[in-house]
Formats: sequence, C-alpha cells, structure tokens
Amino acid sequence: MKTAVVIPARYASSRFPGKPLFLINNKPLILHVVSKVSKCKGVDCVAVATDDKRIFDVVKSAGYNVFMTPVNLKSGTDRVAYVANKYLKSYNVFINVQGDEPLIDKKLVEKMVEEFKKDKKLEYLTVAYKMKPTDDIANPNTVKVIFDKNQYALYFSRYPIPFLRDEKNKSKADYYKHIGVYGYTKKFVCEFTKSKQTKLEIVESLEQLRALEQGKKIKVIISSKDLQDVNVLEDVAKVKKALKK
Repeated sequence: MKTAVVIPARYASSRFPGKPLFLINNKPLILHVVSKVSKCKGVDCVAVATDDKRIFDVVKSAGYNVFMTPVNLKSGTDRVAYVANKYLKSYNVFINVQGDEPLIDKKLVEKMVEEFKKDKKLEYLTVAYKMKPTDDIANPNTVKVIFDKNQYALYFSRYPIPFLRDEKNKSKADYYKHIGVYGYTKKFVCEFTKSKQTKLEIVESLEQLRALEQGKKIKVIISSKDLQDVNVLEDVAKVKKALKK
C-alpha cells in the first residue's frame, strides 16, 4: 500500500483571501501544515496541491513537494483526485489534510493510515471530536456528526444532532464535531469527484453527504484533540495561543 498526504491550498478564499500565505509567527500558514504532516510515519509522499503560483513558489522554495492543479476545481477533494490521476498514479490511499489546519496532529494522520492497513475494505474515512458542554454546539460553521456502534457515519449536519427533544435527557446527548480531515482509496476519490451533487449535499453544503446518499460507508475515528482551523482572520489569534501551548 502506497499512501500520500495531499494538502489542498487555494489562494482565492472568499472569507480569507490569501489565507495559505498569511504569516503566523513569521511562517506562512501552509508551511505550518506541511511541516507537521511531513513528520508522519508510514506515509510515502506529502504534497501540497494548489492552483496558485504564489503558493507553489513558497512551498517549493521551502523544500516540499507541490503540484499545480486547475483553477476551476470546486473542492479540496477534487484537487486530491486530480493529483491522484495525474501525478501519483501508483498510490493507493490518499489522506486529505486541509491547508488551513496548522494544528494538525501527526499521530492522527498516522492513525488514519493504520486504519487503511487494517481494513482492506475501507474506502472513506474521516475524524470527529467529542465536544464539551461549553462548546458552541449551535454554531452552523461547526459541522456535527452522528455514527453507529461500529463508528460508521449516520449523518452530518450543521444543525445540532442529535436534537434534544426533552431537557431531562441532556446528560445523555453526546455531540461530535466533524474535523475536516479525510482518507480515501484512489478508486473511491476518483469516482466520487465524477459523480453529481445530491440534494442533501446541496442543502447542507457538505460534500460528505453525497457519499452517504450514494449508499457508501464513512468510517469515523475519534480524535482526543480538537483542531482549530483558520476559516477567518479572527481564528489566527486562537491558533497562536494554541501554538504557544
């Protein structure tokens, strides 16, 4: 099994233009991500996938692998599939680590790789974190996931799931935050990106729902740590605070 970690990085973010090159502690955000992931064991290749020459040049000059992808690709998953088809044809498994995850835990990535080695039938894998009662569970930017006893996803939503119908059951309700780190087989990701968007995917704006609507299984592994990503400028201060720790 040959495994690659691909880090999609887009310059033209609507909420935070130029985000991958934003300096955090005098280091571009994208380099925080790639430097952490490059230390993972059991990974044969780590590469950034970008549609912007500025990002390409920064990553390349730092000594890391980087591939150019078309500008018109809609998502990070599409970039992973493009890299799988064009540049890394001999690889079997791809881990998609978002380019705005500077606190990514290398042990988590290694755990994902191990899951594919253990389960040859596994096609699609993602991560969740058990939220605390003090967390902002109602925040629509925090995607929630529920899963069955075998840790296969039942549903993802921006709405708090499960819905708390009776306040007396509050102590029984566990909420899991979906962390946007994915693993897929090459066959799955290449076929997935060719398929049409589904109704639930469009309504919730969550591409993983397309896989569930197609009857695919998504394995969910639990992270002991929450990962603070960078969606907007205000998130940078939170990341700096976490990096100090």
